Amino acid sequence: MIHQDKEIKNTKNKTKPSCCCSHDEPIHSDNDGHDHGHDHEHGAEGSLFKLFLPSIISLALLLIGIGFDYYFPQNWFSGYVRIAWYVIAYLPVGLPVLREAYESIVKGDVFSEFFLMCIATIGAFAIGEYPEGVAVMLFYTIGETFQGMAVSKAKSNIKSLLDQRPDEVSVLENNTAVKIKAKDAKIGDIIQLKAGEKLGLDGELLSDSASFNTAALTGESKPDTKKKGDTVLAGMINGNTIAQVRVTTAYNDSKLSKILELVQNATTKKAPAELFIRKFAKIYTPIVVYLAIAICLLPMLFVDNYVFSDWLYRALVFLVISCPCALVISIPLGYFGGIGAASKNGILFKGSNYLDSISKIQNVVMDKTGTMTEGVFKVQEVIIKPDFDKEEILKLVNVLEGKSTHPVATAIHNHVGVIDSSIELKNVEEISGHGLKAEVNGKELHVGNFKLLDKFNISYDIDPGSVVYTTIAIAYNNKFAGYLTIADEIKADAQETVSKLKALGVKVTMLSGDKTNVVQFVADKLGIKNAFGDLLPEDKVNKVNEIKAKNETVAFVGDGVNDAPVIALSTVGIAMGGLGSDAAIETADVVIQDDKPSKIAMAINIGKQTKKIVWQNIGLAFVVKAFVLILGAGGLATMWEAVFADVGVALLAILNAVRIQKMRF
Repeated sequence: MIHQDKEIKNTKNKTKPSCCCSHDEPIHSDNDGHDHGHDHEHGAEGSLFKLFLPSIISLALLLIGIGFDYYFPQNWFSGYVRIAWYVIAYLPVGLPVLREAYESIVKGDVFSEFFLMCIATIGAFAIGEYPEGVAVMLFYTIGETFQGMAVSKAKSNIKSLLDQRPDEVSVLENNTAVKIKAKDAKIGDIIQLKAGEKLGLDGELLSDSASFNTAALTGESKPDTKKKGDTVLAGMINGNTIAQVRVTTAYNDSKLSKILELVQNATTKKAPAELFIRKFAKIYTPIVVYLAIAICLLPMLFVDNYVFSDWLYRALVFLVISCPCALVISIPLGYFGGIGAASKNGILFKGSNYLDSISKIQNVVMDKTGTMTEGVFKVQEVIIKPDFDKEEILKLVNVLEGKSTHPVATAIHNHVGVIDSSIELKNVEEISGHGLKAEVNGKELHVGNFKLLDKFNISYDIDPGSVVYTTIAIAYNNKFAGYLTIADEIKADAQETVSKLKALGVKVTMLSGDKTNVVQFVADKLGIKNAFGDLLPEDKVNKVNEIKAKNETVAFVGDGVNDAPVIALSTVGIAMGGLGSDAAIETADVVIQDDKPSKIAMAINIGKQTKKIVWQNIGLAFVVKAFVLILGAGGLATMWEAVFADVGVALLAILNAVRIQKMRF
């Protein structure tokens, strides 16, 4: 809305409220998560009445005036009284627009839509068409009010995230729960959560188990049961038991805070269609003003019975029709609706440009572990050479893997047990794509894949390719000590994902640092023809470059730190946000919050539907406006047709744009 919501604007962040630019500004929030940006919240009945009050007053006065003019003629309703009546009817809706036009001119933006409406309606008064002058401004204002409400609805799905962080949390001090500001909680504090309470910060569950509603983060309302030691995130709602959580992340660094930051910045990255329309409007509006002047004045050189008022009326009709409102509001609204629909389903787009890009994806390249598989490994077998003490080797491996955050390390820790703190490691080094090495008891310890052993010329007497499961090789004192096999489960919706991607005409490729035979085993189960294993991070980059060299678009889906380079390289980078590393999430263009691979196809579908709606709106606006512009220039259209071509088309485009929020994907 542009006129009646001045009282809800943030004075510190005031922006020009033109529909050309005001409806797609980012949401601003402070550290407490409260919204301070210009929004269009019109939910309460009282505020709705206040919002429409100027239009109601103008409409009532206009209808009474038309009644006196045509249906119940009054002798006193003539001359200056009649003019004054229509001026009074005009002012409630016209004054705000006149003010906006003045402010735009002062800022150097002369040819704004406000300017068009002002000269068109004032011109109508100048030639005695008072009812039409009031009607044009009235319907324009009503149209803008509905536009503001539509934008508000489009934003509400995303803005609801701002309500997920409570202002206060209950922290245990001397076994007593004390309420403090959530942002004042420190790492290490223990939060006590009552049933139904929202968690304010990321942490580690101390209770034996607890059930959480994770809808705020994932879009899934199904409860998620967590066990002692599991990570729980800000925004999750505790189930029906009291739970205790140790804070592990500062308030501003929580996963939800990062989500909010993504959301706040999403609308600043414009899709090509939005950028085109903005540039188009800046050129288009001055042109139609000059054309209107030409329509008014040029005919006096060629028309015998030239009547200035008739041609001025045609020019004014032309101006009303030419207002680019339908385009400049419905297009950003379409993209914002797409971002909102995606966020409601646990998919976060960092900008509307990525909605555009993902709609054109020809290849989806995905990591295996944590993307198509659960990323929750279990040790299947332990093979240690007789020359080594099995218990000692496992203790050493457990200590070294304790330095890693990889799911494999968690599997080993779960199998071996508590890390022996008496064992000291020196010169710990993580070798990307290979594994870990360290010095212990004066001897070198290597734990990783068999490429790690090859790198350090350590011989072994087994064929790694003969083992189907993921294999963790161990070398101690530069001798092969044995290996562990670890298995991972394929995600329940992984096969469905591949089928849906194929149905969308997208080619699927799987890349992994895991063994080739393990990768091929998983790929065969999922129906993926192109699968490659034993890849280092740079190998993944090369594979993606090979696809891009064919001038094909590619989306890469991953979750690990090592995936960040190839995520950055791809046309659209997609990160699994639940198990995903912060580096992958920060680098990605799209974040899937619940780690479900089926959301990949959903994200592509949302992109396609959004783009389809945007181009429907562009086509509708151009066709109708072009047709009525020709009629207006030829004197065959009145102000009423002009109002439809402007406000009517804008409302139709808006209704079409908000459709995406009702769609099921």
